[in-house]
Amino acid sequence: MASKKPLWVPSEERKKKANMTRFIDHVNKKYGKNFASYWELYDWSVEEIPDFWAAVWDFVEIKASQPYTRVVDDLKKFPGARWFEGARLNFAENLLRYRDDRPAFKFVGETQKTSQMTYAELYDTVARLAKSLRDLGIKPGDRVVAYMPNLMETAIAMLASTSIGAIWSSCATDIGAQAALDRLGQVEPRVMFTVDGYFYKGKTFRSFDNAIEVAKAIPSLEKVVVVEYAGTKPDLKTLPNAVSFEEFISSKRGLEIEFEQLPFDHPVYIMFSSGTTGKPKCMVQGAGGILINHLKELIIHTDLKREDTIFYITTCSWMMWNWLLSSLGAGATVVLYDGNPMHPDPSAMWKLAQDLRINIFGLSASYVNALRAQGVRPGSMYDLSALTQISQTGSPLSAEGFQYVYKEIKADLHFNSISGGTDINGCFAIGSPILPVYAGELQSPALGMKVKAYDEKGNHVWDQQAELVCEAPAPSMPLYFWNDPDGSKYRAAYFEVYPGVWRHGDYIVMHSDTRGITFYGRSDSVLKPSGVRIGTAEIYNVVEKLPEIADSLAIGQSWQGDQRIILFVKLNEGHTLTEDLKEKIRKALREQASPRHVPAIIMEMPGAPYTLNMKKVESAVTNIIHGRPVTNRDALMNPEVLDYFEKIVPELQK
Repeated sequence: MASKKPLWVPSEERKKKANMTRFIDHVNKKYGKNFASYWELYDWSVEEIPDFWAAVWDFVEIKASQPYTRVVDDLKKFPGARWFEGARLNFAENLLRYRDDRPAFKFVGETQKTSQMTYAELYDTVARLAKSLRDLGIKPGDRVVAYMPNLMETAIAMLASTSIGAIWSSCATDIGAQAALDRLGQVEPRVMFTVDGYFYKGKTFRSFDNAIEVAKAIPSLEKVVVVEYAGTKPDLKTLPNAVSFEEFISSKRGLEIEFEQLPFDHPVYIMFSSGTTGKPKCMVQGAGGILINHLKELIIHTDLKREDTIFYITTCSWMMWNWLLSSLGAGATVVLYDGNPMHPDPSAMWKLAQDLRINIFGLSASYVNALRAQGVRPGSMYDLSALTQISQTGSPLSAEGFQYVYKEIKADLHFNSISGGTDINGCFAIGSPILPVYAGELQSPALGMKVKAYDEKGNHVWDQQAELVCEAPAPSMPLYFWNDPDGSKYRAAYFEVYPGVWRHGDYIVMHSDTRGITFYGRSDSVLKPSGVRIGTAEIYNVVEKLPEIADSLAIGQSWQGDQRIILFVKLNEGHTLTEDLKEKIRKALREQASPRHVPAIIMEMPGAPYTLNMKKVESAVTNIIHGRPVTNRDALMNPEVLDYFEKIVPELQK
């Protein structure tokens, strides 16, 4: 095999200063080891799992009022292993360990409304809001939810709630009332935080009517706290138990937060599955597990330091919001942006990166592809000298996407492509600041995550497409699913295909030469013409390189005892789907992928359906083509595109 050329190699100086290097030194001293590389550390981390997590606990300085008696009870209990027994801690206390004048938050809205808050101001504001929640009778285990934009008040409400031991859940105001209700209604909250409206693409949206609809349908709600953001002045009397944020928050200053000390596995978050196959599943996650895993990923893998400014393009519907807020535990400055990242023009976020001197910039693959399609060249437009890392997630990014980052954004940065899931609120695969970056590959499995690629028989394979699995428990895996008393939904979600092994539902290749990982999309959207498995990303990576194509969607249709591939394309302006263009697409796939990747039918579409987290939803279109219902349109960002696919069903059944 010809040796690959890396896109980026960290300098010796960078490696020396990396938190990863400090962590290797920490492990060497603590356990008498002599590790000199990431891979020695990684192999040890999945062979000596309790020792590894104990080392992380010390290194990221978990703050606990009571120490743990043992790291894990039984690694063979999968699911069901119990972590850090005996420890008592508080999630919010670990994120609010700093109380100085360094900026904790910098908020920028699409309308250029800006504000910032120091760590001292953040502590004081959280203390005031926590007092108001306690006065209302909120106690450990109660649910507090948000139907909110990505504002400082949203983060403050999460911190105040979790300081008491309440369980937090959130979704963004850009999702419809029914989708919000499908999520928040299931967990029977006592308090909901919401907003008068929000801004998107230069328009003001009055979301208060949606909030009324959601609140009135949740009988457990005792209080709705409304933040004024869009200036639409709603009449709060139209909603029972509604109060403005300013009225609700205590006016007392200088309060100390009474951080509730709770077991390591006390619930902190309820996260939701995408909901594209029915009502979203509610995944309950433990405070200690989320905390230690987030700090491992942020401090050790992402190399986040106190002096850094970190930013992610996200909403509070996506786990990356929760992940980003854990950056407070490292004392970094967190930039919160609310609005359309392409407004007022596609380079808007890079101006933000320049003006705020952002060091770590988080984005999705779809955002990178949108920049590429529009010919945006951030590196030549703005001063990105402060930028040291781009973190990318959401869906697989092609090798060309990686190359675009180094060519058009910055040549010397750590491109940290990460992948995991809402399920674990973290990563199975992630970067390392001391490893090289190769096009199209995530650098490594995450420390402590025993990741393998399994074929259909359950054999671990290298250099061929297979299922991503995790062979051992990790602290941030869900405690349980809400309303799943016997655990059957939980086991069915991950453990039925390979008993005793977590099957995540992603299709990957683990490379034997670099040990990096290439992702090919969800395995439930895998195509199988003539029984050969093909990841849809393999098709997208070829087709979306063509200048005529803005987006594409590939599905498998059951046809005459086999499966045929149907490819839908969205065209860039000024292009039409001629026979010549169809042939160009077929030729590109035949030559750059294989004859099996060539679709039987190519059709034009107005757009592909996407989840709220910017993932393509092949399953919705597959269901429509096969006459099955799409049960939860509200889980989609753009459900109106499904009307097109419903209209063409007769044509595809000829």
